[in-house]
Amino acid sequence: MEQITFKKMHGLGNDFVVIDGRDKNPNLTPDQLRAIGDRHRGVGYDQLVVLEPDTDADVFMRIYNSDGTEAEACGNATRCVAHLTMAETGKDKIVIETVAGLLNGHQQDDGIVVINMGTPRMGWQDIPLAKEQDTEHVGIAAGPLSDPVAVNMGNPHLVFFVDDAEAIDLEKWGPVLEHDPMLPNKANISVASVNSDGSLRLRVWERGVGITLACGSAACATIVAAFLRGLTKRKATLHLNGGPLYMEWQEDGTVLMGGAIAYSFDGVLSKDLLTGTK
Repeated sequence: MEQITFKKMHGLGNDFVVIDGRDKNPNLTPDQLRAIGDRHRGVGYDQLVVLEPDTDADVFMRIYNSDGTEAEACGNATRCVAHLTMAETGKDKIVIETVAGLLNGHQQDDGIVVINMGTPRMGWQDIPLAKEQDTEHVGIAAGPLSDPVAVNMGNPHLVFFVDDAEAIDLEKWGPVLEHDPMLPNKANISVASVNSDGSLRLRVWERGVGITLACGSAACATIVAAFLRGLTKRKATLHLNGGPLYMEWQEDGTVLMGGAIAYSFDGVLSKDLLTGTK
């Protein structure tokens, strides 16, 4: 087995293992992905990203959750990959392709990496939901949570608006809602409350991961849902567990997401970890 090197990065604590597979793809199995994702016996991550060659963009990023499943989109991981790619190429603007489509990114003078996350999809088939209904008022509920907005930002989201996001037992209700029968592909579950200054407090249960410090695609879904509900303007700051994301649902329909990223360390994956011998 050839040596596999990686970079550990995070966006507001939403952490990633990034593997450069452009010369040779590691083709990790679900068991290997789960082993690497184990925070006690492996490296630990919310998502693992494999960079692949691309003819239509600067790089292709394939995204995996820590439970071994593949994800369609991850906004914070996209910002980390954008930073790496711009540093590598010397470009100030780049294009990243995911299974959900092409994403444009740039870095501001203050170091904030901004990604255009594209246009939200709101049709019930786009989420997808199991049957037709109004995606601005979805008939899904559990405990204190009800009447969510459903948004697809390359991956499915339910956004619940509450008086106090801190008061919700997301660890209890997140997995219940993620696996609701109305959600054939499951969904990321967000709870949000509006602050007096017009900003939003956002907490997220990520599909296939659990509670995370930050989730970029959930922030995109939330700014869209909040504007549709008349709770905020098109541009607002969203305060996640790991810090702020600066969001804007532009007039052209696309969503901009900006925030800080950080590099943690380089590493080499142990052969024992990948073969399951320890």
